Amino acid sequence: MSSASFHSLGCRLNQTEAAVLAGAFKEQGYEVVEWGTPADVVVINTCSVTERGEAACRSAIRQALRRRADAFVVVTGCYAQVGLEALRAIDGIDMIVGTEYKHKFPAFIGEPRKMDEPVVLHSNLIDDSDFEVPGTGLYHTTRANLKVQDGCDFFCSFCIIPFTRGRERSRKLPDLLREARELARGGYKEIVLTGVNIGRYRFEETSFDGMVGKLENIDGIERIRITSIEPTTIETALIERMARSDKLCHYLHVPVQSAEARVLEQMNRRYTPEEYREFIEMVLALVPDVGLGTDVIVGFPGETDALFEKTYRFLESLPFAYFHVFSYSKRYGTKASRLEEPVSSAVIKERSRALRELSAAKRKAFAERYVGRSVEVLFEQQNEHGWWTGLTDNYIRVGVASAEPLKNEVRSVTIREVDDELARGVIGAQTVGRLPSPVSEARARSHS
Repeated sequence: MSSASFHSLGCRLNQTEAAVLAGAFKEQGYEVVEWGTPADVVVINTCSVTERGEAACRSAIRQALRRRADAFVVVTGCYAQVGLEALRAIDGIDMIVGTEYKHKFPAFIGEPRKMDEPVVLHSNLIDDSDFEVPGTGLYHTTRANLKVQDGCDFFCSFCIIPFTRGRERSRKLPDLLREARELARGGYKEIVLTGVNIGRYRFEETSFDGMVGKLENIDGIERIRITSIEPTTIETALIERMARSDKLCHYLHVPVQSAEARVLEQMNRRYTPEEYREFIEMVLALVPDVGLGTDVIVGFPGETDALFEKTYRFLESLPFAYFHVFSYSKRYGTKASRLEEPVSSAVIKERSRALRELSAAKRKAFAERYVGRSVEVLFEQQNEHGWWTGLTDNYIRVGVASAEPLKNEVRSVTIREVDDELARGVIGAQTVGRLPSPVSEARARSHS
């Protein structure tokens, strides 16, 4: 039996597509092994959103070839779409697969063997019709991703995704529901909705909110989580559904990118800072316990100290639970690549540090609101310190000490304390006071 391993860089959508490819290879008789294990076929699903992302892709290719020089190496994903010539120059790649052929290439491999020149499956034209996904994702976690949409028509000035993934298109609703049912039968209790611009989902007369309503009716699915979603695409009906739903997680990740009107205009974003704030206040009024995340770009051309300070204070003033901080990366072909007044890397590094520290403080403060309260946790794994960890529906990572295996179990946990890594608690309401770690308890027993 031939073996195959899969590695995904970048966004959750890439992870989703790699899981679907793993499922397709398994159906073809391959043994799917963990990344890092030498395999006959190695599939690397790449990212091109930043220069650093592309460098990480090249590093992953070299690592795969060092592990096994005769592995059949497939490179697909966004970098394969826009970096074709750069990838052709790397020795050892056997197949380069652009966006149009990402879910079709397994049928072209046959008996894997090293190639003198890479086979190239690539087209500059990407089908923009509604689509189906062949097969079902293969996940090794308790949460499964569900791809509902691809592509984007917004053309933010800094973003290369419309060029790597094409125009926006939605997954056919019957196929989406088919995979969701299969994932539920596979024991996955939480479904995470993924895509590029998921709020633009529409299949025939069904909007994104309507699609979520269909998913709520599937037996076995206990949670539905929305990933990153543009603020201007969120229907009020969706927030109202979140407020009353037993399944839709009280969680939103809504990119802001900047809090200065002129910068947002240059970014080709579709809101002002005031409109963004009004939207967040509306969400909080309907769903007070919502976990809010956002994205912010540091070092966009022309970002002065004063403009950065304005964004910092804006983020500080809103009740975010965390934010992701991205350094601006010049992407050739985008409108922003032609802007002047670049920001130095040293300044970007310092500003990013400041925002990450603010994010860490906000994450801790949000979790501390729940000290002494009971929360529902879907447990995922036991970490290296012995804590069973999982997430609340509003995205607080919780750890408990338990001799009982808790993977894929939903339990009520009373939060007792919070540090920089975890909100720690107990199942039910068993004890009060400071909690020893499972590791320290084991050490105490060994010395008794």
